[in-house]
Amino acid sequence: MFVLSLTSKKIKFASICFVSVILVLSCCLLILYKCNSGSLKNNELLVNNSALNIEEILEFISSFGWEVSAEPDEIREVVIPVEFDDVYKDYNQIQLSQGYDLTQYAGQRAKNWTFTVLNYPGYEGNEYIKINLLICNGTVIGGDVCSVRLDGFMHGFSKD
Repeated sequence: MFVLSLTSKKIKFASICFVSVILVLSCCLLILYKCNSGSLKNNELLVNNSALNIEEILEFISSFGWEVSAEPDEIREVVIPVEFDDVYKDYNQIQLSQGYDLTQYAGQRAKNWTFTVLNYPGYEGNEYIKINLLICNGTVIGGDVCSVRLDGFMHGFSKD
């Protein structure tokens, strides 16, 4: 036979343990959330960086609201330099602002996929606006949206 007796001390101790466990789990979940959302700015939008095939690439692009044709304009291989010159440092600042960091891929080969953006505000219906994705081992590691005109611009994936 098994007898269980509960005293107010045991109930108080069990309650304190239960609340402590809940607080610790809540803190762990909060830290996990902050780490994940801080590492990639676009994770706030729950963007999938997987780019194993054209469908995933097009899904990535559309997650930012961009419309592009089903086929890329160009796919070319690039090598991320081991040491960044001023141009690459400036380009990496764009990447850092959107949660990517090309210094992690220094010396590695990547594919640069280029598409024409069909719905850029003020440029609808022309071929001046491009989106470039840098893809390494099936994952988007950076990129930009830019105008190829002489008075052009360049910014991260987001329309903001």
